[in-house]
Amino acid sequence: MTGHLELRGLRKAFGGVVATDDVSLTFEPGTLSAIIGPNGAGKTTLFHLITGKLPVTAGQVLLDGVSITGLDRREIVRRGIGRAFQVANLFPTFTVEDSLAAGLMAHAGRTASLLQSFPPPDVKRQAEEVMELCGLTQLARTEARHLSHGDQKLLDIALALALEPRVLLLDEPTAGMGPDERWRMIERVQRLWAARSLTLIFIEHDMDIVFKIAQNVRVLRYGAVLAEGTPEEVRRNPAVVEAYLGAEHAL
Repeated sequence: MTGHLELRGLRKAFGGVVATDDVSLTFEPGTLSAIIGPNGAGKTTLFHLITGKLPVTAGQVLLDGVSITGLDRREIVRRGIGRAFQVANLFPTFTVEDSLAAGLMAHAGRTASLLQSFPPPDVKRQAEEVMELCGLTQLARTEARHLSHGDQKLLDIALALALEPRVLLLDEPTAGMGPDERWRMIERVQRLWAARSLTLIFIEHDMDIVFKIAQNVRVLRYGAVLAEGTPEEVRRNPAVVEAYLGAEHAL
């Protein structure tokens, strides 16, 4: 498993409005990176372009040196790009275990088996492994609608992990959580990253979290890259302090 993600001159325009403007970034395999910036900076749009949810106006997305630009979303997932959303996308009446089993079977093209014994033993084992990794084992028989907000987001991450991505994108994994729950979530994210040796990229507005766990930070403003570097370098960058961080987060 590798997971080298490269964005070359990525641009997205909606008519005369440019949402992503000539973004060129490289994410090395196995790194943990944050993308930050003001609201409307183009962070989620960038994720949409990487995953094929939005078509690219110009530029390329490459995974391990091979262009995935223009491929449909399912093929991009098969190639190794996984994503969990700011608002979890779940089947509310499915249990945690059944949600993972259904995702695994759909990914493997085994949807016909859904009408037979469910889940098959091999899929059940895979689901159990992912639940253990994500700390969801005790909730295996709980329907998604009855999970806490934090556990719903964990299940969404688990669904992405079950598809064995090389690159995992997390869109504000701590959104809507209280302080304690935020830190529990981010500690879990760190453990998942280490256990799977993923290239993990997350969008986050909590700068305490960003500067504590990210190895590299990319800053967007008006759809363009304003700065990138280590947390220390970004915190010392006058343009970033002025545009986004403010004096309270500067070194």
